[in-house]
Amino acid sequence: MTILCVRFQLPSTREAEFPRLLGLLEEFTPVIEALPPDGALLDVRGAERYFGRGPAGFASLIRLRALALHGVDCVIGAGPGPMLARMALRDAVPGTPRVVLADPDAVTEFLAERPVGALPGVGGATARTLGEYGLDTLGKVAAAPLSTLQRLTGARAGRDLHERASGVDRGRVVPNATSRSLATERPFQCDELDPDRHRRALLSAAEELGARLRALEKVCRTLTLTVRYADRSATTRSRTLGEPTAHSSTLTGTAYRMYEMLGLQRARVRAIALRAEGLTPAERASHQLTFDPVDEKVRRIEEVADRARARFGPHVIGPGTLAA
Repeated sequence: MTILCVRFQLPSTREAEFPRLLGLLEEFTPVIEALPPDGALLDVRGAERYFGRGPAGFASLIRLRALALHGVDCVIGAGPGPMLARMALRDAVPGTPRVVLADPDAVTEFLAERPVGALPGVGGATARTLGEYGLDTLGKVAAAPLSTLQRLTGARAGRDLHERASGVDRGRVVPNATSRSLATERPFQCDELDPDRHRRALLSAAEELGARLRALEKVCRTLTLTVRYADRSATTRSRTLGEPTAHSSTLTGTAYRMYEMLGLQRARVRAIALRAEGLTPAERASHQLTFDPVDEKVRRIEEVADRARARFGPHVIGPGTLAA
């Protein structure tokens, strides 16, 4: 079995093109698992004989077509299973795929010196626990007695950890529908302490997401906030909306509430990002009727603003707070 893990170098402003890139991959195999916003897993074992290419050949062909047809570069990792393909992707660079051969010795060599935290599904707490007992690489974990790992991490987790560290990859590619998302990020020129500037960044990001959703005639079901700090750590929170929406004020209010729940005090924030997930066509979404005249007025203003942006550009109109 050969699995490819592809990650397109797709800017957040071009994430709407992701479905078309998935369509490009479907020319090689129908067994594709979308990994929004910019990646996918491909099971090409049924296509290798048809195309007469190995993993490296598939990777070169996919990159060539992505560049030629869409102007988008990509990095690709390949392995005998999804876990190994994902891990191989970390070593890949554009034009040079990383391929882990389906050979026990090659898999053992690939995994041996990697830190425990490099294994998908192993969190920081588990890695620290194992490190305290000298089990800081996957080679050492694979060589440790199963009973030791089970005593440290639990019976089921220990067995799973031992298998995966030994190169046993039981995962499979699960074809799924394109779960699209849109994202935008607001980096600060220097680490920002002022909560008012944080809120302005949230307002700007939510306004952009709302406008992009409406331009695509989509609504989102979930909003995700990511706050990146000066020490390069990050906090992520997600909120399921009461109803699918592309309404900027609803997105802004939800983003504000998630931010306030973080309880940040004097936090040095490097960037704030918002992601709209679970996108569906707006025509399929229902909207709860309201007798609030303010809400109806805001929605009419949005329609006018969207028409102005479509004619004169995305920055021609926006909240007065952002113009200050």
